[in-house]
Amino acid sequence: MKARTLGGLTALGILFADQASKLWLLYGLKMEDGEKIPVAPFLDLELLRNPGISFSLFPQGTATGRWILLGLTLAATILLGEWLRRVHSKPAGLALGAIIGGALGNGCDRFAYSSVVDFFDFHAFGHNFYVFNLADTAITLGVALLLFDGLVLERRAQPQGGAGGRGAAPGAIDLPE
Repeated sequence: MKARTLGGLTALGILFADQASKLWLLYGLKMEDGEKIPVAPFLDLELLRNPGISFSLFPQGTATGRWILLGLTLAATILLGEWLRRVHSKPAGLALGAIIGGALGNGCDRFAYSSVVDFFDFHAFGHNFYVFNLADTAITLGVALLLFDGLVLERRAQPQGGAGGRGAAPGAIDLPE
């Protein structure tokens, strides 16, 4: 399977899982904003709506602000999609697919609900962490895998000794010379 095919399937799978989980909370469990359902000693399901981007930065309460954030999400998704189209490394393809799927999942929320639906509330040792969703998790793991691919796997694939060879690294993109 090509890296871009893997990435595309990953993006679709994450988008589907993210939206299905949110529909289940909103319409299956019929959770209300701020409602908590304890799941484990360290995890609650808590329905929160995030009008901003990561960690509630740049909250947008107006239609114009929401459309700007949605436009930025679509622009980033297009650029990531172009990167995915050119990538050769399967880990990089998987990572880019995870980021794209997560971005599209949160973009769908912003379009349908005017905010992102968050619901995982991890807490331990008296500390509450940020409330997030599957899309946020996919984006975070995708970025981590992309960094690992670029910093670790790419170095392992490069020829040792620095003597001239110009081989394609796993995450390399075909660029004109």
